[in-house]
Amino acid sequence: MTTFWDRHKIFEKNSIVLIVGILAVVAIGGLVEITPLFYLKSTIEKVDGIRPYTPLELAGRNIYVREGCYLCHSQMIRPLRDEVERFGHFSLAAESMYDHPFQWGSKRTGPDLARVGGKYSDDWHVAHLKNPRSIVPQSVMPGYAFLASTEVDTTQIADHLRTNRIVGVPYSDDEITNASADMKAQVNPDTPEAAELLKRYPKAVVRNFDGKDGAPTELDALVAYLQMLGTLVDFKLYNEKANLR
Repeated sequence: MTTFWDRHKIFEKNSIVLIVGILAVVAIGGLVEITPLFYLKSTIEKVDGIRPYTPLELAGRNIYVREGCYLCHSQMIRPLRDEVERFGHFSLAAESMYDHPFQWGSKRTGPDLARVGGKYSDDWHVAHLKNPRSIVPQSVMPGYAFLASTEVDTTQIADHLRTNRIVGVPYSDDEITNASADMKAQVNPDTPEAAELLKRYPKAVVRNFDGKDGAPTELDALVAYLQMLGTLVDFKLYNEKANLR
């Protein structure tokens, strides 16, 4: 009588058969996982408050990626008790729906930044970015003082918005047309343009981030990006629902 173990010897004694068997199992598992996604209208639940980045925030995000900040700071809080207690509500897929590429990451030399928006003042961020050890003596983070003296490029930001629209970010023609003006307006809160910016981008933080007059700097852009992370979703609603269950 042939037993299960007799049949299994075929795989144990023949590496080619074993490889073919592994590939077959992986292929079937992949199809089971991936195929249903093609029949869903969206794999991301819509969440109130999520909007595309303002031009200044987008420029700041580009600087964040350019300087390799994602190599030491993740932006994904996992639904584990220790992470939620330390960093805040676990990350929602919708929070990354306009990220190209996303900044989830898996390595944390520094803390997760998914909820850093509003946690510290602009002055704190400016001082920390210029000289990290003036704020955290044991920090191994490099300084980015040069950002304060480098004006952000406002001439190409409309092209960045157009590129993002190609990959699915719903920037309107009006937002693209006013991209350069909106970038300048976000650091000038007392101007009529700032009010127009807030109509296009609700909950945008509008203020002089680096404390310097004149054109927005790369430091302005990076702080603007950091100050909006995790601020678009009202997590009180999610916590209330969880408490009702």
